[in-house]
Amino acid sequence: MSDIHNLERQLRTAEERRQQAIAALAPKHQGGEWEEYHAAHQEVLRLERLVAAAKGEEYAEPCDFPLKWDAGAPMPHLLVNDNRALLAFLLNEPDPAWDGSHVTIKSPADEQPEPLDLVEFVGCISARLGAPNDEVFEGHPLNGRGLEGYTAQRVVNSRWLKELEAINSAHRCYRPESCRERTHFIFWFHDSTFECVARSFKEETHRTSMKTLLGLMVERLIA
Repeated sequence: MSDIHNLERQLRTAEERRQQAIAALAPKHQGGEWEEYHAAHQEVLRLERLVAAAKGEEYAEPCDFPLKWDAGAPMPHLLVNDNRALLAFLLNEPDPAWDGSHVTIKSPADEQPEPLDLVEFVGCISARLGAPNDEVFEGHPLNGRGLEGYTAQRVVNSRWLKELEAINSAHRCYRPESCRERTHFIFWFHDSTFECVARSFKEETHRTSMKTLLGLMVERLIA
């Protein structure tokens, strides 16, 4: 218990540092403010995970996803069958010609090629895409437990995974390892959150329209 109290004390100190870093972003910058905020924020997330792990609670941690999606309009699309989930979204690709004076509106119906990512979740037994969005980030049960916006993470000690395990245990041929070999993944987008329980994922990038990529996804699911 003393270890938990010590971690909680460290977390409070880290949270105070983060608040100071946030306050320092308001005035005219002298240099290094964003770097300090990022370092302080990552320290808070690290300690949140340590505290949750010490208590045996669920928490989110990075899952080594290699790419970043568009923070403003990622346009995620999800197609699912009995054992696979396919998730497509717009990748982050800065426009060197953008001067910040205008906003580009994107639509899934656009025909022009875009940098898109297609993620296949293998051995998927459940998937969902929808609420919450980033405006209610603080209301998510994993907020304060390592959850980081606009990133791909896995959930350790997942309550959802335990619920699925309890449900499946009613089957006479139930094997405990069938659920325990799977992972709860969470991808946080601008207007929605994607979560699934699967064995693993693999991803591939495309430069095409979302309409074309959706057609490819349908073909893969019915093949």
